[in-house]
Amino acid sequence: MIQNAKLDEWIEKVKALTTPDRVVVCDGTPEEYARLCDQLVDKGTFVRLNPEKRPNSFAAFSDPSDVARVEDRTFICSKSPEDAGPTNNWKDPDEMMAILGEKFRGCMQGRTLYVVPFCMCEPDSKLAMFGVEFTDSEYVVVNMHLMTRMGPNITARFNEGIDFCPAVHSVGAPLEPGQEDVSWPCNDEKYICHFPEIREIWSYGSGYGGNALLGKKCLALRIASVVAKENGWYAEHMLILAITPAKRRKFYIAAAFPSGCGKTNMAMLKPNLVGWTSGVVGDDIAWMWPDEEGRIRALNPEHGFFGIAPMTSYKTNPVMMKGLRENAIFTNVALTEDGDVWWEGQTDEPPAGLMSWKKEEWTLESGEPASHPNARFTVNIRSCPMLDQNAYKPEGVVLDAILFGGRRGDIPVVREAQSWNQGVLFGASLSSETTAASVGQTGKLRHDPFAMLPFCGYHMGDYFQHWIELGKQEGVRLPKIFYVNWFKKDEDGSLLWPGYGDNIRIVDWILKRVQNEARPVERAFGNVPQKSDLNLENMPKVDVDKLFDMPDKDVLVEVEGLRDYFAQFGDRCPEELFEELDKIQAIAQSEES
Repeated sequence: MIQNAKLDEWIEKVKALTTPDRVVVCDGTPEEYARLCDQLVDKGTFVRLNPEKRPNSFAAFSDPSDVARVEDRTFICSKSPEDAGPTNNWKDPDEMMAILGEKFRGCMQGRTLYVVPFCMCEPDSKLAMFGVEFTDSEYVVVNMHLMTRMGPNITARFNEGIDFCPAVHSVGAPLEPGQEDVSWPCNDEKYICHFPEIREIWSYGSGYGGNALLGKKCLALRIASVVAKENGWYAEHMLILAITPAKRRKFYIAAAFPSGCGKTNMAMLKPNLVGWTSGVVGDDIAWMWPDEEGRIRALNPEHGFFGIAPMTSYKTNPVMMKGLRENAIFTNVALTEDGDVWWEGQTDEPPAGLMSWKKEEWTLESGEPASHPNARFTVNIRSCPMLDQNAYKPEGVVLDAILFGGRRGDIPVVREAQSWNQGVLFGASLSSETTAASVGQTGKLRHDPFAMLPFCGYHMGDYFQHWIELGKQEGVRLPKIFYVNWFKKDEDGSLLWPGYGDNIRIVDWILKRVQNEARPVERAFGNVPQKSDLNLENMPKVDVDKLFDMPDKDVLVEVEGLRDYFAQFGDRCPEELFEELDKIQAIAQSEES
């Protein structure tokens, strides 16, 4: 049993509001995980996969109305709407609490209230954040087992009286006496609400992904970003990758890509250069801070992977595929006849006899994908066959470079920022074609500054300023910043760069620049490589000029678009960003003339 006065008060508060049939305080043990998985199989939420194909693994199938993050129903409930900013949905905290009070009243009738104590990052880290998720979803509990730190060592910290962030979740589907449950309960009305001043999270109606696994985007990004700004550190939507060139020291890189743009593939990059090795620290979230010596350190607060399954394969990400061989949960994928899972892009041709994520027989003539475009896998980080030896260090790792990257057909494959402020502009100007990771149309270009648009818990202009201020601190040894884009296309719409393992060739140039071993070509929009500094040996022929080209007229169009975009942030948008745009515009105009 946990002895924590604040937790006892919250259990009684949530119990009185939601009226569950019973309360279970989770212990985070493997036995608990196995027991809940069995319950989910009995309920029909889980299908146990063939143990010879995929040991101790399960497939889940959500309601078709509950398949992705619901950004339009995600709210920042700060006291002032100005503190939420124009890119967040704001709601008055008192008004929202009144709405939630009505929604949560009796919402767990006929169900079990699970109390899930957890920790984001190693509990001995200076940045450790503890949370308790209160949920009526067994699916959420088992995913939290894989994604966060739970168990006796975390329980012990609660017994010591550690403070925590309450995160209250319900699928919003109470059961009347005798009413039969469904395999995926949810509610058509959804609220994902963050209260940054009082450090609370309330989520109602959805049982899926970041809407329901409240330690992930809700705590580790939206709430943590506010805590980080107040305390001089940075909560970022970034992977952390270790790269060791042949006969060289190890380097660490953090990179921000919008969801669905290859972040997990990059985190598990398998180099196509002889003698090079790599390691994973994290694939989605990085907490960063300057240490006593001025170095920028980073750690991964998560303890598992919650990745997009479609297009993940032994070609695109062999490391992840090996990590998914056992002890994994797959959501909204297709099932094979022999009890395994399949999704689009896993193989060139789909196997015969598939059952789709809608639990229907599927063939190529079905007219829709067999798996949902946002189908997911959940697996503990310990399953990763290339986990870096420093991944668990509470003091994190020292960063050598920061990358920003999106999915753009017209942006150079790589460019280096010529100053810290230009690097902040790189992050602030990040944009990408939308994907199925959030509800809405796909394929449209949208701005996603620092890949944090859906995840920043406060005004984005203040967020930009927080990054600018890091560059002003005395004694800070700033990492170089780069913008990468694996998706540049030619006039016919064909990709110019092969990507995947060959991305290491761009990383090779980045590390040369980190070590000042290569002289770049200076352009209006940043530095690009000289052809002689690129290792293109044993790879398909590429048009180097096109890879790094951006006509001055396109640069000027981009600059004007960014001015318009930044205008929405008013006087809270740093003047330094407009100064950087002025510099780029002046150079591009002089070159064009």
